[in-house]
Amino acid sequence: MYELVRKTTKNAKNDILSGLTVALALVPEAVAFAFVAGIDPLVGLYGAFMMGLITSIFGGRPGMISGATGAMAVVMVGLIKEGNAIGSQMEIPHDNLGLQYLFLTLLLVGVIQISAGVFKLGKFVRLIPHSVMMGFVNGLAIVIFLSQLDMFKKFKLDEQGNRLIENGGYVKEWLTGSTMTIMIALVFLTMAIMYFLPKITKKIPAALTAIIVVSAIGIALLNHFDISTVGSFIRDGGGTGLKGGLPTFQSETFTWIPLNIDTLKLIFPYALILAAVGLIESLMTLNLIDELTDTRGNSNRECIAQGGANIVNGLFGGMGGCAMIGQSLINVNSGGRGRLSGVTAALGLLAFILFAAPLIEQVPIAALVGVMFMVVIGTFAWSSFRILPKIPKSDAFVLILVSVMTVIFDLAIAVITGVIVSALVFAWENAKRIRARKKIKADGTKVYEIWGPLFFGSVQAFIEKFDIANDPQKVEIDFIESKVTDHSGIEAIKNVVEKYEKLGKKVKLKHLSPDCDALLIKANPHFKEIIETDIDDPRYYVVADIDEVLIDESELVKGN
Repeated sequence: MYELVRKTTKNAKNDILSGLTVALALVPEAVAFAFVAGIDPLVGLYGAFMMGLITSIFGGRPGMISGATGAMAVVMVGLIKEGNAIGSQMEIPHDNLGLQYLFLTLLLVGVIQISAGVFKLGKFVRLIPHSVMMGFVNGLAIVIFLSQLDMFKKFKLDEQGNRLIENGGYVKEWLTGSTMTIMIALVFLTMAIMYFLPKITKKIPAALTAIIVVSAIGIALLNHFDISTVGSFIRDGGGTGLKGGLPTFQSETFTWIPLNIDTLKLIFPYALILAAVGLIESLMTLNLIDELTDTRGNSNRECIAQGGANIVNGLFGGMGGCAMIGQSLINVNSGGRGRLSGVTAALGLLAFILFAAPLIEQVPIAALVGVMFMVVIGTFAWSSFRILPKIPKSDAFVLILVSVMTVIFDLAIAVITGVIVSALVFAWENAKRIRARKKIKADGTKVYEIWGPLFFGSVQAFIEKFDIANDPQKVEIDFIESKVTDHSGIEAIKNVVEKYEKLGKKVKLKHLSPDCDALLIKANPHFKEIIETDIDDPRYYVVADIDEVLIDESELVKGN
C-alpha cells in the first residue's frame, strides 16, 4: 500500500483517466464472459472488480489489468453444468448449485496459484521462446477481433418474440439495415478519434475521449434509431441490468455443498485447469507489458496476487479470472503505468454498478468495439510478416502454429504446445552436434575427444561413435569440449565403460565436471579408478540428484 501511495503522484492524472477508460471497457467484457459461463452478469462484474482491485494493489505488474476472462469462462461451463445436475437430484433443489461449486473451486484455484508463487514457478515464463511470444500475440489479436464481431449480431427471435433456441443454444443473426450502418459508422468514428487525437494532443487519453464523444452521439440518436448499448446488450443476453449492490459473503457454498472426497474429485480437475490457464495467460500478459513499457514485473508476486484474488472471489461471489490482455493494452496505451490505474478501473467499475448504472447502460457498444479494434491493430505483430522468410523455418513454423492454435483452442494450449515444439526442435538440433575426434597415442592408447552436448537426445549418437569391439586394450575418453547436461548422459558414459570392461579393456575418463564424477562414483565405486581429475576439469552441474549438487550462487559470491 505504501508503494501505491508513493508512486501515484508522478503519473496520477494519466493513471486515473486510463483507469476510467478501462472500467468502461470492462463492463461488456465481464458481462459477455458471464454469459459464456452461464451465470448472472453481476457475478462477472463482481469478479472483474475483485480481481482488478487485489491484483492492482498486490500484484507483480503495475499497469496490468485483471478481471473475468473468456479463457477461464469456457472451462467453468462444464463445472457449473455438473453442479446444477447435482442440485436437480437433491431433495431441496438448488438451481444455482453449480455457481456455488464454482465459488468452492475458486478457493482451490487460489491455493494452487499461491503455491506456484511461493515455490517460485512464475520464473519459468522467462523460458518461453520469442517465436512462441509472437505467435501468442498474433493469435491473441485475432481472437480479440473475432470476439468483437459477435457485437455486430443480435439474438434471433421466434414468432412470439422469444429468443430462438437451436441445438441447445441461442441463435444469433447479423444486424441489418440502418442498425448495422450506424454501428459501423460509430465504430469507425471511435477508431478515427483514437488514431488522430494523439497527433494533436496527448494530454488526454484518446480512448476515453472517443468513448465520451461517441456515447454523446449515440444517446442523441437513441430515440430515432435502434442502437445497441451496454444496457440492451445485458438485457438481450438474459440479464436484468447493470444495477447491483456490494458483493456478499457466500455462506451457502459451505452449507449446500458437502466437503468430502467426492466433492474434491469433482472440483480438483477443474481447479487445476483454471489455475493453469489463469497463470499462463497472466504471465504471458506480464511479459508483453514488460516489453511494451521496458520494465520488469515480478512473476512470482503476480502468481500469489492472482491466487489471493481468486480466493476472495470464491468467498464473495465473483466468477474469478486472471489478467485481461486487451484491457491491459488499453491501459498502457492510454498512459496507465502505475498501480493507481488498476485501482481506478476496479473502483470505477464498482461505482458503475452501485451509482451510475443508468448512465453506463446508455454507452453504445460500438464505442467499446472501436476501442478493442484499435487494440487489435496495436497488438498484432505486423513485423512477423516481414521476418518470417528471414528466421529459421522451425521458428516460423512455431510462430504460425501458436497463432492458429490460439484461435482454434485457447491461449494456454497454444503456448504449451509452442514451448514443447520449440524444446523438441532445440533438442533435435543439439542432438546432431555430438562429435568424436579419434587419434592413437604413441603407446597405442586410442583417444576419443568428445565435443558437443551429451544429453538424452544425443545419447544414441554418442554411443555409436565408439568401435568397442575393434578398439585397442587401452581407451581414453576426453570430455574437454563436451558438456554432460542430464542423467541420460551419465548413464550413457557408464554403459560405454561397462561394455569396454566386459571385453577386458581399460578405460580412462578425462575432463568430467566434479558433479559428473560424483554421480558416476555413486552409481559404481569402481569409477574412482578410471576417472582422472585435473585442474582443467570443467565446472557445471548436471540435472540429476540436483538437491545434492547445486550450490546457491549467493553463497559462492560470499566465498562460502
